[in-house]
Order: sequence, then C-alpha cells, then structure tokens
Amino acid sequence: MSGFFGAVSKEDCVFEVFYGTDYHSHLGTRRAGMVVYSPENGFDKSIHNIENSPFRTKFTPESTTMHGNMGIGCISDYEAQPILVRSHHGIYAVTTVGKINNADELSEKLMGGECQFFETLKGEINPTELVAALINQKENLIDGIRYAQEVTDGSLSMLILTEKGIFAARDKLGRTPIVIGEKAEGYCASFESFAYLNLGYKDYKELGPGEIVIMTPESVKTLWNPGKKMKICAFLWIYYGYPSSSYEGKTVESVRYNCGKLLAGRDKDSVHPDIVAGVPDSGIAHAVGYSNTSGIPYARPFVKYTPTWPRSFMPPHQNKRNLIAKMKLIPIKELIEGKSLLLIDDSIVRGTQLRETTEFLYESGAKEVHIRLGCPPLLYGCKYLNFSRSTSEMELITRRVIKKLEGKDPGSETLKEYADPESQKYTEMVDEICRQLHFTSLRYHRLDDMLAAIGLPEDQVCTYCWNGKE
Repeated sequence: MSGFFGAVSKEDCVFEVFYGTDYHSHLGTRRAGMVVYSPENGFDKSIHNIENSPFRTKFTPESTTMHGNMGIGCISDYEAQPILVRSHHGIYAVTTVGKINNADELSEKLMGGECQFFETLKGEINPTELVAALINQKENLIDGIRYAQEVTDGSLSMLILTEKGIFAARDKLGRTPIVIGEKAEGYCASFESFAYLNLGYKDYKELGPGEIVIMTPESVKTLWNPGKKMKICAFLWIYYGYPSSSYEGKTVESVRYNCGKLLAGRDKDSVHPDIVAGVPDSGIAHAVGYSNTSGIPYARPFVKYTPTWPRSFMPPHQNKRNLIAKMKLIPIKELIEGKSLLLIDDSIVRGTQLRETTEFLYESGAKEVHIRLGCPPLLYGCKYLNFSRSTSEMELITRRVIKKLEGKDPGSETLKEYADPESQKYTEMVDEICRQLHFTSLRYHRLDDMLAAIGLPEDQVCTYCWNGKE
C-alpha cells in the first residue's frame, strides 16, 4: 500500500508536505520521498529507504533544507516515489497509489516504441515510472492522465507536481480516496482526510471517481468531472485506514465500532467471555463496539510496545521476524490468567500472526480465546490494491483449508458456496480454521453486516476479496 500528500501555498509549504506525508506512515514501511518546487529554485527531490527508520527521522534534514511553495510526498510499501520526469510536458513529479496488473503488457508495448525503463533490484519496473511513460503518450497532461487510467487493469490515483500547480486525479472507479483541504494560504490534497487537520486546513471537497483537478495557491479547478460509478475499497475502513480518517463521509472509527456492534448482535448468548479485547490497533474500535453492545467488559490484556519498535522496523533475518511480532505484545497477566477472552481482529490472511497471538495468550494463562473478525473470510487475492503483494490466493488460510476439504483447488462455483455464511461448506471451513489455529471459537463478520456497518450502497463498495464480484 502507499499514501500521498501534496500542498500548494502562497508561502513555503515544506513544513506541510513533511508532516502531511508523515501522517501516512501507517500505509507504507519501505520507501518514501518528497519533491518541492519554487520559481526561484525549481524542483528539489529527496528519496529515502525507511525500512529501519521512520519517515520523520529520515526526512528531518529535508524539512529545513528544502524550500518551495508547492510540493508532494509519498510513503510506500514498495516502489521509490515520487519520481521526477522530463518530457514534452515539461518537468514534473508524479506519485501514485494503486496496482497495475497488466504492467508487463503495457511496458512491452511502450518499449516497442523505443521507450526505456530503469529496472529495480528485483527486475521489476517502477509502476510510477510506467504511469509517467503512459502519460507522456498524449499531447497534454489531462489526456495523458485519463489514458493511463483507462489502460490500467487495476487501480490508479495520482498527484502530479508541475510548475503551474498540482494535478490530483482519483482512480476512475474511486477505489482509493483523494481529499482536498483549504486554508487562507492555499490548498492540499491527501489520501487520508485527517492528515491536514492539525496543519490548519479545513475540509474542502472529496474528489469523485475519475475526477481530475488542478490546485494552485489561489484555487482548485475541476478539469475532468467525476463519473457516476464507484467501487471504493471496503478494506479502507476495516484495516488500512487510520481511525480518524473518513471516506465518502464514513469515519473509520465509527465503521469499526458498528462492525463490533453487529458482531455482538450475532453472538448474543453463544459465548460468555470474561472480557472483550481488540488486537491493536485496528481491532480496538471493533472491540469497543462489541463490548458496549454485549455488556461484556472491555479490557486490554496486552499492549503493543512501540517506542523502539516502529511498524516499519524489519529485522535482517527471516527467522527472527515472528519472534519480533511477539516481542511487540506485552501481556498484563492479571487480565489474562484464568480468564475467558474474546479477541477481535480486523481479518485473518495467512493465519500465522493471529495463531501466535492466541498461543501467546494461552502461554500467559488464558483459559479460553474466542476470536471474532471484523470482515468475512478472505477468499480472493486483491486485484485492485497492493494489500499484500507477497500473498497469493493459495497463501490465504481459507484457500488452503478449502483445498484440504475439497481434495483439490476449488472452482468458482465451489468458492461461491464457501462465501455463503448460510451454507454447510462455510461452516466446515470456519470450523477447520478454528481447529488449525487453536481458537476456542471463531466467527467472521458477515458481508451483509459489514456493508451495513459501512453505510454505503452495496454497488458503490468493492467486495471482490470476499465474494469475487468485480
């Protein structure tokens, strides 16, 4: 995943770009960059690896040495960006959020026209560089942006910094957000709506699907009107988004609270835990909603130690990573020993981390560990966002369990049965996952309840990873 922030101002805006980008640190852990522009100094760019040090630490020198009245920044899990481009459009910087499934096909086509790309260390092409090459196929930036979005199989939102202003373009189906903030000195564009609130900005507008605007210190002008069809990613509320973020008028914290509330309604008298707890951080609001609805006390039987263990830290040896995942969780034994716990997390992907968390609680004296999830079983790998580039569908615990139950890889019709919470196959799958991961009991959120918690029409929300519907 990745997140970006851009600002245009009548004054120097590096402070806003620095902190606005830093507020997206929950969306990326590996690469980050900033590009700023001023008429006096032109473009200035900086890129850093942030795997072992957070954005703010790495970019503190740039926060005082870079100067400009326009700028963009990005934090990413994968590619280095923003990139600086020189083309027939002039010099511009571009940063993107999304996923390009047909990158190989597009790059081969472009290279047939003598276009060249820099390879990454893994032999891949930087997706943002590919987007710039696509934009450069057209005579103007607007047509280039629309062309890049139309030929992309996946999703694509972007910010483009030019000498004239910042172009902000939301994905054609609005799978990811872009929001605009305003203050007397200028405007900003952000993936996360909360990122600009402490910087003095107020809400101005949220771009619609496919909408393209240009921001200058004096105004925000729509250059391409939004489309009517939207498929925003539901996982923004369940997992990606920061609690204070809001997408399409629906706040992350409130949606997670509603998820917990509806989970409790489905449970009723089926379990009798002593306390309800949330896996920090995304499971906490789910747990509060469950607790307030069920009347079962909310508590924190463990806390996450973060002062010297930032999310971005990755140890150099694979065999230590699972140990470090445990080391971040510090038990409060008097809330665990002899207790029946109901633990809520946002989701299960591979199952490894939640199994280890459960074992950690048993080792700390828990009598029972009931697990509830804030979303339905993940049955399909995401086609539209880099939710986890390393996770193939067969790495999903659901698909492994289904293959075991069926004795073969499932077809589409079989998967539909496993996606139906009223079916026998669904029950068998959930029971087997519960057994494999050593939970006392397991219940997933139903898709209809999750959509009700979000509060948007079903046809406006992407649910592909749960039901395979595009």
